[in-house]
Amino acid sequence: MAVKTILQLGDPRLREVALRVEDPSTPEIAALIKDLADTLAHWRAATGYGRGIAAPQLGIRQRVIFLQLPAEKPWPLINPKIVERCDEKIVVWDACLSFLSIFMQVERNREITVRYQDTKGESHEFRAGDDRNLSELLQHEVDHLDGILAVDRIIDIKTLCTREEFERRYRESSPYAGSPATING
Repeated sequence: MAVKTILQLGDPRLREVALRVEDPSTPEIAALIKDLADTLAHWRAATGYGRGIAAPQLGIRQRVIFLQLPAEKPWPLINPKIVERCDEKIVVWDACLSFLSIFMQVERNREITVRYQDTKGESHEFRAGDDRNLSELLQHEVDHLDGILAVDRIIDIKTLCTREEFERRYRESSPYAGSPATING
């Protein structure tokens, strides 16, 4: 298992813009996806949090994200790009494996259209919305590729709280009332 260190808030590498992957089928990209999968699985097992991870969180400047939604197949997205956003906005609680001890409310688009490549280099496009909170998760992960963190999207500094306070005060009234694994990161 290749569990890698996740860069933490304040590391300047989290602010770098990731580079496009020229050939998604290389052994290097396969190894990166395995590292992302192993690291995400480790943190989900250890903390109960984490549905997604981006290569820049491991210090790798490649446009690759990896999602592992509950009861779904692993889903690597290479060179993902949001090509359309609906006008309707939603406010959601957000956290991140790069700063798992703090939570905040952020504004996201309710629905987006994402274009990406798979590990064979084939292009795909799909619409993401409220189903499994996929729209907000993808916006969170694609932001990582552009050097943008959830703390940059906070709607009101007064919503910033520790994980413990989120659990105690807000979890039950949030869309994440069911399982800690549904939080971003």
